[in-house]
Formats: sequence, structure tokens, C-alpha cells
Amino acid sequence: MAEKYTHGHHESVLRSHERRTVANSAAYLVPHLRPGLRVLDVGAGPGTITIDLAERVAPGAVVGMDAAADVVDKAAALAAERGVGNVSFEVGDAYALAADDGAYDIVHAHQVLQHLARPVDALREFRRVLAPDGVVAVRDVDYEGVIWYPLLPGLAEWHEIYLQVHRIVSGEPAAGRRLKAWAREAGFAQVESSASLWLFESPEAREWWGGSWADRALHSSFAEHAVTHGITDRAGLERIAAAWREWAAADDGWFFMPHGEVLARG
Repeated sequence: MAEKYTHGHHESVLRSHERRTVANSAAYLVPHLRPGLRVLDVGAGPGTITIDLAERVAPGAVVGMDAAADVVDKAAALAAERGVGNVSFEVGDAYALAADDGAYDIVHAHQVLQHLARPVDALREFRRVLAPDGVVAVRDVDYEGVIWYPLLPGLAEWHEIYLQVHRIVSGEPAAGRRLKAWAREAGFAQVESSASLWLFESPEAREWWGGSWADRALHSSFAEHAVTHGITDRAGLERIAAAWREWAAADDGWFFMPHGEVLARG
């Protein structure tokens, strides 16, 4: 994946990714998982979803691929720590997968297409390595559709800046609503679309999500890109971080993130 990753791999970003599981991030795929399947997880990140998939399809072989070598190393270490032996991790390119035609029963990508300049080309490559009766499963957030409360000015500022940064750096932040169209353009004969959500509203969830974004706003690649491209300055980032901390501390705090999902075949 040659594109830059909007968020980068700062600890605050990985802290968020490490909470992801099949249950909270790929539930739409669960009915299609069974022992013995061969699975490729594109954009595997720290590997928590990948390892969960491996446990669910064992003894089937699962490969997690990511563009960042240091994150691949973290994922491999986590698999070893958890004793999951039917999973491996490798550095790779979503546009040129290191696999033969028809090599996998499932190609999965979570929060990946939104960061690619050519998502349809990536889907065509996913289709190339898919077995004739296999399924490509993709899920992406739609950042234009996020909703929050209280209506803090700093979060409105964050939202406007985030959309600009994402589009300048790496693709389409409102990918969720486009997945069905992208899959059809990629040539899949059967496209089944669905939607799900993430909701952060409990004290624990607000502390985790708000704290993660308060740190991202100041220290991640998002912050660097926002300043480098002249979208905001350090004072703006400080306002955004303060707004996230205020939101996290609010008993009425509520943050909704809609996701598009697609199961594509043929």
C-alpha cells in the first residue's frame, strides 16, 4: 500500500486498533467462517482481528498483511504470545498481493479502502486471489456520517480538519457509503451490502476513545499532516485535544460512527 496512512502508527493509534476483534469489527462475516478456510487479512495492523479470525477457522491458514514492517512484527509477536500457530504475518501491497490466483477462501479488509487512492484496483486484486466460491469482506467507517454530543465547537473543528487531512493524504473518509459501488465497479457478480455502528458512550468507552483522540490530535501523523498542509496550527490541535478530553469527561457524552460493509463474490 503505497499511500501514506492518515493516522500513522503512534501509540495512540495502535491503542485504538488493539481493541478490535471479529465481534466488534467483523460481525457481518461471522456466519461465513468455518474451520479449514484459507484467509487473507489485508491491512492487518497489530493483528487482533487477524488472530481472532485464525482461531475461528483453525486449522485453516490465515495470513495477515500490512504495509508497515514494525506493525507486522508486533502482530507476529502477539500471535506467538497467544499461541496461535495457524497465522502468519507479512509486509505487502494491497495492489499487488503476494499470492497465486484463487489462493484464498476469504479476503478481509477492515478500515483499509478508505486509505487507498485506488480502492477499486485494490478490490480487483482481492478478487484475483479469491477462490471461485470465496468471498471478499470489506468494512469501512463513513466519517462524514459521524454524530456526537455534546455539540462541542472543538469537535466540530476536529471533524472539518479530519476530513480535509484524510482527503489530502490518503483517499476517501466517507468510504462506507461507497463500498457497494466500488465492489460493483471492480467486477464482482454478487454484492451484498450491510451496515453497522460503533457507539462510544459509557464512561470506560469515552475515556478510551476520547483519550486516544486527544493524544492523536497532538502526537500522531494526523497532527503532523494537519500542520504541514496548513489546515490548522498547533493552537488548533490543542483546542481539538481539549475538546476530546471535555467530551470524554461529559456524562452525556455520545459518539456514533456508521460503517458500511460488503460481502462480494464472483
